[in-house]
Amino acid sequence: MNLSFEQLKSMVVFAQVIEQGNLTAAAKHIGLSRASVSYHLKKLESQLGVKLLNRSTRAIALTEAGAAYYQSCRIIAEQANIANLQMENLKNEPEGLLKITCPVNVGLQMVVPALNNFRRLYPKIELDVMLTDEVVNIMQEGIDLAIRGAPLTDSGLQASKLSTFPTCLCGSPDYFAKRGRPTTPSDLEAHDWVVYKLTAGAITLSKGSRSYSVAVKGSISTNNAAARTAFIEGGHGLGRIPLYDAWPKIQAGLLERVLEDYHLNNIDIYGVFPPGSASSKKLRVLIDFLKDYFDKTDRQAMKNIRLSNKG
Repeated sequence: MNLSFEQLKSMVVFAQVIEQGNLTAAAKHIGLSRASVSYHLKKLESQLGVKLLNRSTRAIALTEAGAAYYQSCRIIAEQANIANLQMENLKNEPEGLLKITCPVNVGLQMVVPALNNFRRLYPKIELDVMLTDEVVNIMQEGIDLAIRGAPLTDSGLQASKLSTFPTCLCGSPDYFAKRGRPTTPSDLEAHDWVVYKLTAGAITLSKGSRSYSVAVKGSISTNNAAARTAFIEGGHGLGRIPLYDAWPKIQAGLLERVLEDYHLNNIDIYGVFPPGSASSKKLRVLIDFLKDYFDKTDRQAMKNIRLSNKG
């Protein structure tokens, strides 16, 4: 059976329906009416002589034949996208829109300052920045880059490590005045914690060849990193927070570090993006810029800390 241009278009539409989750979202994403999307699906099934989707008023589900056919359609759509990106890369200066999402606190503290500098270097690249602590569906929302604290296990996405952020154990001066300062990992069990719900209910400290696991319990919990730091600063308990967030408050006397001679797990930051997008010049220059910016920022911060400790 010869492949017509119309069937090729229907295959791309079919791939988008699966990636976007429903006909309405797919229609919006590719700029067609919902009726046109439905027409392409019906025509494709008629041409192939097999049922690709089981549809209800609320959901769609791939048939066995549809699941196999989707893989081929997805590859075709990706290759077409890569071809366009290669043409984009022939331009001397990267341009176009980049949609970025990242958690609120790391966004305000690290990413937005980085993007301020990035825009000065690449003024033709437009930025649409979504700060949210929710995990956004990259494919459905048309996100070019999601900045997250861990790479996704979803094999349909790609990830590049951007940086590693050290963490520290902190409390406020008022809290330590009331509850005392822990001097060993075993002391931590008796303390209150501000619980960050997006991480495990325990922290691990290590020193030399020994490691210690401490259960984290407290009367305040939150899913927002900035709120966690604010509650710790307010004297409601201890917390493990990124050094980039803690250090300005430590310098201002609002927070104090404890058990500094113990190592805490670092936070690895990744850039997550759709398959094939790595060929995009504008995305590549952003990822490279963020890696370099975070590296320089971390080296400067550690230098400042060493100088402060000597003083």
